[in-house]
Amino acid sequence: MKTALWRYMIDLHAGEGGRVDAVIFDCDGVLVDSEIIGLEESAAFLRTHGLDWSPTELIEQFSGMRDDQLFAVLTEAYVEANGAPPPKDFFEELYNQRRLSPTPLEAIAGAETAVAGLKGPVAVASSSATDRLETKLKHTGLWALFEPHVYSADRVDQGKPHPDIYLYTADKLGQTPAQCLVVEDSVNGVRSGVEAGMSVCGFTGGGHSYEGHAAQLLEAGAAWIARDFAQFTARLKAQDSH
Repeated sequence: MKTALWRYMIDLHAGEGGRVDAVIFDCDGVLVDSEIIGLEESAAFLRTHGLDWSPTELIEQFSGMRDDQLFAVLTEAYVEANGAPPPKDFFEELYNQRRLSPTPLEAIAGAETAVAGLKGPVAVASSSATDRLETKLKHTGLWALFEPHVYSADRVDQGKPHPDIYLYTADKLGQTPAQCLVVEDSVNGVRSGVEAGMSVCGFTGGGHSYEGHAAQLLEAGAAWIARDFAQFTARLKAQDSH
């Protein structure tokens, strides 16, 4: 049985005194521990194609990107390294490194309890494609906490770090940007939330988190950092008590 740590409206004050009534979560690396899956294997695969990025560098550069943006950056880097475009099966093989990984897909520890404890509106705003987003949330048992407010950046013109997906999600929730708190694990995602005019919590509780991760999220504009969902919930409770 789920045990909600707290069940009352968040009463945070951020940015020009606005009340934050809704929480919008990124999915990968915040709700589900998917960023770590196949990460080492992906880096090894890319090295065989002359793209020498470490696992940490892959996270730093590409986390939070929509597929089309990722493909564009990788294609440019491949051409620069190899003098020709990548082979037709390049991106399929890259994704296979993740699909074939033995690491299981699991919810981030404490995510279900933390989300269930929020009384106000909640939503997911993710760069994952619509079908993969639904699959991940259903597999980890989190779908019912958010449905129908689960939104892929497929729905908007520009992916993160542009603000489109967060503005779209706030509109669907019937909230102004100033009323929304974003929870993000990537620099691209933090910038997206900030550009949307929202307060952003930088989250470092995923298995892919690295040394200097929190500092990079703060530099990108995160207002505060939660190292896990226990700290996230405690911070909201402390804010509400003031």
